[in-house]
Amino acid sequence: MEWAEGIQNAINYIEDNICDELDIENIAAQAACSPYYFQKIFGIMCGMTVGEYIRSRKLTLAGSDLTSSDIKVIDLALKYGYESPESFTRTFTKFHGLTPTDARKGGELRSFSRLKVQVIIKGGNELNYKTVEKPAFTVLEKVERHTVSNKGSINTIPEFWGRAHRDGTVQTLLSNASDHSYIFGISYGAGHTDNECFDYAIAVECAPDTIPPEGFRVNTIPASTWVVSECTGPMPEAIQKLWHDMCSEFFPTSNFKPTLEMDIEAFPVGNMTFASYKSQIWIPIVKK
Repeated sequence: MEWAEGIQNAINYIEDNICDELDIENIAAQAACSPYYFQKIFGIMCGMTVGEYIRSRKLTLAGSDLTSSDIKVIDLALKYGYESPESFTRTFTKFHGLTPTDARKGGELRSFSRLKVQVIIKGGNELNYKTVEKPAFTVLEKVERHTVSNKGSINTIPEFWGRAHRDGTVQTLLSNASDHSYIFGISYGAGHTDNECFDYAIAVECAPDTIPPEGFRVNTIPASTWVVSECTGPMPEAIQKLWHDMCSEFFPTSNFKPTLEMDIEAFPVGNMTFASYKSQIWIPIVKK
């Protein structure tokens, strides 16, 4: 299943069940994807979190119901899954900029339309990539748990990198590295029961018999075929743009699909704030 098709299937499922309790695991299943990767790709392609989309659609439909019928606020709150009229009113007011009472009197409401995912081939955009067969390799890594459901990782991962440079983590990793070409940022997308979180590691390649210092771990990255794409520019903006290009332009038109097990951001040792800084994304792939 193509990513765009899968996300559209999930959006259709959300819309068909908008008044029911929506579970991210069931939503992601419509796209044949893990909850972690579904939320990640949805955010990249749609520019918002799944939760933001659901909330915006519920409040748009609630506004329409309010102005086109005599439904009571308490019944409207229950219809769209709010615990109380008070919590519904607070959220409604924040979204629309006016209370349900003022809306019923003819106040102007905000409308958020149903999403339709389309792949638009713009042309002229150069995206350099290569496919690489790489045997299994060992990494020494420092791991933190991050959230994916509320855009938290957009801020917390750069903060993790900042701490790693300040507290000696990066220096410890480099002192144990067998290959000093890159420092890796590894997102592990499989194996967690908590659908709101994922493990992110700052890592280096190391010898298989490396004894990890306290607070670190040694892990094996399995042999894979990787698609490797490079970007130029300061972090984190350049790598975030490359992610968007990979998801919206490369995968929809290529003969490959990601395995959805993990992905790696590869950073050469150097100043990540320079306009000339080059970094890479590695994604394990299989043929469609």
